[in-house]
Amino acid sequence: MPAEPNRGSELERKIQEKLVQRTPFFYGWVIVGVSGLTMFFRNAAATLTIAVFVFPMAEDTGWTRTAIVGAASVAGVVSMFISPLAGWVLQRFGPRILLAGSMLVLGGAIMSLRWIDNIVMFYVLFGIGRVIFSSPVQIGAATVVAQWFVTKRGRATSALGVMHSLGMGFFPLFAQVLMNASDGDWRMAWFWIGISVWAVALPPALLALIRSPESVGLKPDGESEEEARLAASQSDMTEPEVQWTLKEAMRTPAMWMLALAGGLVFFIHTGVNIHQAAFLRDQGISASVAASALTVMAAGTALGSIFWGWLLDRLPVRTVYALTAAWLGGVALLFLLVDSAAIAFVVAGVFGIGLGGLLVVPPVVMADYFGRSSLGAIRGVTEPFVSGGQAIGGIAAGIIFDLSDSYSGTFPMFTVAALIGVVLIVLARRPARAVLRPATV
Repeated sequence: MPAEPNRGSELERKIQEKLVQRTPFFYGWVIVGVSGLTMFFRNAAATLTIAVFVFPMAEDTGWTRTAIVGAASVAGVVSMFISPLAGWVLQRFGPRILLAGSMLVLGGAIMSLRWIDNIVMFYVLFGIGRVIFSSPVQIGAATVVAQWFVTKRGRATSALGVMHSLGMGFFPLFAQVLMNASDGDWRMAWFWIGISVWAVALPPALLALIRSPESVGLKPDGESEEEARLAASQSDMTEPEVQWTLKEAMRTPAMWMLALAGGLVFFIHTGVNIHQAAFLRDQGISASVAASALTVMAAGTALGSIFWGWLLDRLPVRTVYALTAAWLGGVALLFLLVDSAAIAFVVAGVFGIGLGGLLVVPPVVMADYFGRSSLGAIRGVTEPFVSGGQAIGGIAAGIIFDLSDSYSGTFPMFTVAALIGVVLIVLARRPARAVLRPATV
């Protein structure tokens, strides 16, 4: 990430250096923890969270399920245009401005859902929260971690995936508990979810995030120059990390293939997640058990984050990404077998393992292919494909349900999307360039 030596006060820089010096371990792990908190709390606007609200909101307001989940889809379209802006803000102003600002806006938007009285207000407020989920946090958290780690990037990014997964499991149950405690009042559930974002995630994002290790006199991974050279010599990478500018990356077929593949796998992700609770209710499963199945899936996602992060340190990133897409496509078909709580838990858990790969693998692939120096800007350009996939996945599954009164046609569609994604990933070889550019931060 390009340096901004004149940006920010000298006092701020000294405070950051003292903060780093007083940390008894490599400060990169603080970055992982704080970024992980934003990943955890972005689930206030997750598809699994709104999945718990679909049934009671539809019953209370008379809005159709397609209309309710359409807010996430519209937000996905908007995110396609916001992502480049988020990448620019990250590149120019750093992760603290982007992620702290995101938590501020997210908490306010979700809290304000208490007072909606028409579907337009719902689309605006939940849409804002969903845009924050899809663009700034998605880009900012993974990118700042990639700045602080190179040889340990897989395991550090997997920690982000675990934090997101814990949020996936927590917020649906939190929402259900809040609704139960307020006699089914979904409005108060939204209110307290928004307050929790402000109370827990905002302060550390505002105080502890630092752009890069070099900006405070450190090296990535906390290694000395000699340790970094030794780690590089022992890795399977035969050349130093290559740094691509945004313009250079945009000229490579690999960037666009990875972007399209990202859209396809997140098409599956959102299509399943946002309708899963309603699908289980249609199968005769109770609301509490359906919410518990979402938690099981989140637990699978946490395990998957660790598993795929472990694979990233041992196999080529392209291979791991292709395996992730294939896993999602294969397991999607298992939802057709769900007819009891036990099977619902098993399928949700196994599918969650695949979702863990989506949290870990794509950011690492982009960093490994194109380096750290312009990663924020590059993610800003590729992330609209992810947002587009999320937008289409949720609304497509809703339309299929409204037309056929069944979700059975959606799961084969997800499998086909996964197969196309696998082909794109396999074809997206790491681009080569003769001239190497030193990393700037």
